[in-house]
Amino acid sequence: MVLETKITKLFGIRHPIIQGGMHYVGYAGLAAAVANAGGLGLVTALTQPTPEALAAEIKKAQGLLKPGCEGAVGVNLTILPMFSEVDYGAFRDVIIDSGVKVVETAGRPPGEFVEAFKQNDMKIIHKCVTTRHAKSAIKMGADSISLDGFECAGHPGEEDIGNMILQAMGARELTVPYVMSGGVGNGRQLAAALTLGASGVNMGTRFMATHEAEIHDGIKEALVKGGAGSTTLVMRSVRNTERVYKNDITTKVQELEHEFPGDFTKIHPYVKGENYRISFQESGDPDSSVWSCGPVMALIDDVQTCDELITTMVADAESALAEAGSMVK
Repeated sequence: MVLETKITKLFGIRHPIIQGGMHYVGYAGLAAAVANAGGLGLVTALTQPTPEALAAEIKKAQGLLKPGCEGAVGVNLTILPMFSEVDYGAFRDVIIDSGVKVVETAGRPPGEFVEAFKQNDMKIIHKCVTTRHAKSAIKMGADSISLDGFECAGHPGEEDIGNMILQAMGARELTVPYVMSGGVGNGRQLAAALTLGASGVNMGTRFMATHEAEIHDGIKEALVKGGAGSTTLVMRSVRNTERVYKNDITTKVQELEHEFPGDFTKIHPYVKGENYRISFQESGDPDSSVWSCGPVMALIDDVQTCDELITTMVADAESALAEAGSMVK
């Protein structure tokens, strides 16, 4: 059986499962593995140091696709005002020239990029944490939305809306297909997302705990051992909230925020990306930096291949939907 949804039709993929953009995780190997398993795999643009490096990474991912691949490779482009030194225009041009047909945008409203992407017959999915922001993105031309609930790893926004509410709001208010993001890790949740009105799911943390994720095994082991209470929130005082793995470093950041609220310079040495790049790519020490992950760790029992994960999720979702359907008399 196949779960055919508006998202699978829009992106030309077999399964309604997306591997979201993740800094220092979204490399070619993972994106291609997800695509080969029938999902949408995303290469993270700003993980690459230059537009030229991104071009090479996308080409590498495309070269890893198997004949008859039923998924797709796309690119995540996160637009952050604080990274004013980034030549976003050059990254945009590389994405267009690469031939990919799906772009996940996040951060600042992508209006200035949407027209260029759409002129090149590309589909856009924009990450939002409220339906208000989603409707603005749709007006700008976004073809679909990733609705990120408060459970999500990384940046859940400042309004703390959980997915049981947020996804139901999406069903009432949005005019384009959307996927549920945040706290998703198994097939029952995929089924729940579909019944709430979403057309699929987006996962980050769960895909980190796969064999193809190009991060240190020490991080993967921490995700398997972690639970629902293994995350915490930092950077609330600077209104750039991030959900991260709970350790002594994050406790130190929270203490500094309490002492110097709103002063990013006090916490920057602890939250800069280079710290967790080292954790992910070199040391594998989950306690040595501030790094994003979600409470979905409670549902991660082992490290699987992307194909095993997606195949199991879809089968379990089909069973859950059939079980629910049997209750209707």
